[in-house]
Amino acid sequence: MSEPVGVVTGEDGLPRCPWGLSTPDYVAYHDHEWGVPVHGDDALFERVCLEAFQSGLSWITILRRRETFRAAFKGFAIDAVAEFGEADRERLLADPGIIRNRAKVDAAIANAAAARALRDDGGLDALIWSFAPDPAARPAPRGTGDVPATTPESVALAKSLKKHGFRFVGPTTAYALMQACGLVNDHLADCAYR
Repeated sequence: MSEPVGVVTGEDGLPRCPWGLSTPDYVAYHDHEWGVPVHGDDALFERVCLEAFQSGLSWITILRRRETFRAAFKGFAIDAVAEFGEADRERLLADPGIIRNRAKVDAAIANAAAARALRDDGGLDALIWSFAPDPAARPAPRGTGDVPATTPESVALAKSLKKHGFRFVGPTTAYALMQACGLVNDHLADCAYR
């Protein structure tokens, strides 16, 4: 097991979370997206889908294919994806620009239907953000070893999403979603972007 790592100073002199300096793609993602609050059902649906496709893979793999995913999934418009049929499914499974995993493709389509069904109860945005923990409840992480893989809130969010028909949304995926969408702030304490 590796030692926890604190912030690393970039060429621009700014301290960042160590993963945020590993590639130029990560620098941009770390600095401008990760941990920034995301709202809107379609925007959150996209993030749920991308986190599910990332399961078992490196996030950089998904990040570098994000525009292709957006094109393949009609901009992650919930209504459009919920209407996908067998021809769309086969089109997606033949698309080399995305992750061609049958279970994940099927999950994205099923998750669109589940997200659409949530509208009568306030929508996906309201559901996901209802699990945002109190920011004062946990101190800012000092190093990578202080960042959990799951939390009680991510376990509860995963259970709720599954109860509503979502797939590929376990507690670790749910926590990654919470980090990426700003429900929690896991930038390290000394990171310039905290």
